Amino acid sequence: MSIFVTIIVFIIILAALVLVHELGHFLVAKWSGIRVDEFGLGFPPRLAHWRLPGGETTYSLNALPFGGFVKIFGESGEEGAVGTPDQARSFVVKPAYIQIAVLAAGIVFNLLFAWLLVATGFMVGLPVPTDYDPSAHLSNIQTTIVSVDAGSPAAKAGLQTGDQIVGISAGATQSGITISDIQKFTADHPGESITVSYRRGQTLGNVTLQPVFDKSINRAAIGVSLERIGLLRLGFFAALGHGATLTWSLITETAVGLSQFFGQIFVGHANLSDVAGPVGIAGLVGQATALGAVYVISFTALISINLALINLIPFPALDGGRILFVIIEKIKGSPIRPAVANTVNTVGFAILILLMLFVTYHDILKLV
Repeated sequence: MSIFVTIIVFIIILAALVLVHELGHFLVAKWSGIRVDEFGLGFPPRLAHWRLPGGETTYSLNALPFGGFVKIFGESGEEGAVGTPDQARSFVVKPAYIQIAVLAAGIVFNLLFAWLLVATGFMVGLPVPTDYDPSAHLSNIQTTIVSVDAGSPAAKAGLQTGDQIVGISAGATQSGITISDIQKFTADHPGESITVSYRRGQTLGNVTLQPVFDKSINRAAIGVSLERIGLLRLGFFAALGHGATLTWSLITETAVGLSQFFGQIFVGHANLSDVAGPVGIAGLVGQATALGAVYVISFTALISINLALINLIPFPALDGGRILFVIIEKIKGSPIRPAVANTVNTVGFAILILLMLFVTYHDILKLV
């Protein structure tokens, strides 16, 4: 898979996620009678902008594709001051529940988008483990790599998550390709060169590696976890139902993972180098693209869920932080001074940018 194709797919995915997120803010603000001054895809400088006939909102396409924004009248505070001609259409004069609905809409839309993507995956044929639903009819069942241990023989040889094992041999000796066959074969050939044949998307390949003794399982292994994976193809309504169930499962698992990660940050045990930034995500996009369209769909759904849950965190500059401000204002009975709120959000945004740069630095180090 060429770097050019990977970059294009990455930008398309990012644009879709941002568009859906900002569309949530935009539509709920419009439905609530709040004036929306601009809907921008990407960050300035502007490449193009336009308005619909009779419309008041400027739609802009901007040069930096890594984000987007909706400029809502009064969101920053000052525009909602008494005496402003459009005061009744300002964000800050709306009831707290409407403000929270507008701020939470991006999160909700990202979760709904993930659901629709997963449901689409089921309609075209989504890879699932054979124990996903014993009553389901799966097609094209293959022994598939679901994880690769860092630094393992498999990782060094270039095997990746999603690769299907189609053969394994040592000289003239060949093995079956069930999970138990592969485990027994690698256990019987410690330190010997074995050849693993795999399918990655539409491409067939071979790697040569040597199983090493793994104390945790008390046998030789190559450092992969395997599952029997098949394609589950469903009709429209069944796909929506299964999509909702699987999406909820992904949401809960992601929420638990994020809470554990941030808990480790507070006690100083988190390893930020394990977090993927834009460069790392682009690499994962390349892997998903090589495996096929349904893997890209699934990966996009997972990123959409992560984006939604991260935005829910009550940290300045994130939607969760803005929602927290609204709740504080409701409790204290008066608005937070705009200068204070804007300063806190600016500092929060700067911290997020620094964190992204730090993670990106580690992404780059992993490539060299």
